[in-house]
Amino acid sequence: MGNEIIRFEEVWKEFKLSKLPVRSLQDIFVFYRKREMRGKRHFWALKNINFEIRAGETVAILGENGSGKSTILKLVSRIIDPSQGVIRVNGRVSALLELGAGFHPDLSGRENIYLNGAILGVGRQEMRKKLDRIIEFAGMEEFIDVPIRNYSSGMQMRLGFSVAVHVEPEVILVDEVLAVGDYSFQRKCLKRIEEMQKAGVTIVFVSHDLEAVEELCSRGIWLEKGEMRVDGEVREIVRQMKERYHWDGEQLSDPQDEMVLGMNKIVV
Repeated sequence: MGNEIIRFEEVWKEFKLSKLPVRSLQDIFVFYRKREMRGKRHFWALKNINFEIRAGETVAILGENGSGKSTILKLVSRIIDPSQGVIRVNGRVSALLELGAGFHPDLSGRENIYLNGAILGVGRQEMRKKLDRIIEFAGMEEFIDVPIRNYSSGMQMRLGFSVAVHVEPEVILVDEVLAVGDYSFQRKCLKRIEEMQKAGVTIVFVSHDLEAVEELCSRGIWLEKGEMRVDGEVREIVRQMKERYHWDGEQLSDPQDEMVLGMNKIVV
């Protein structure tokens, strides 16, 4: 492996619950029914996280819903800042974290390609050279001049993924978005990720598809309730997770955490 490209040193992340919206009476009931949350004004999504990822590694961030996986990706991409600790990231980061993130709904697909390029530090002239490949990979030739607001979630995902993998990133973050596409496009994306691996791109991968995790990753970081449980060989971690959560092919999750965290639109 090459040089260190991502480092977390004693990283903590706190969300202020009192500042988050409660949308209905049902939300209020669910929130106050969870005994341990009563009276709390904050939630520690991450607690004392320490790890490093070296250039060229493909690392899976694993755990139940609410364990802190997406929070780590948002910290790496600088969408949010840590409450405590130090994060070091070297290189251009391309992130696929949320469908439609970085897209302007009133702009066309073509215009949004240039907009995303600018956000990632890629000039218009360089993006023009990549434009045809981006559109072809996404399969969006017929709809590229239609405003993004008229795209389905799958169309947004295809275009977002295509932009992300064609801007020559040194680090790419992938958070569950491939689950939205159809099977053939998922395989196309996985093949492209494998090509990027061979080219030495560092990949941080979040997915509940444990088969894809084992196929793509050699290393895993297992989070549980915001803390690191294991950092090691991914197949062994997957085996331990299946035993611990009695995994039967469905998404790993803690229903209680989903009620409280989902209510407040925290994706951790």
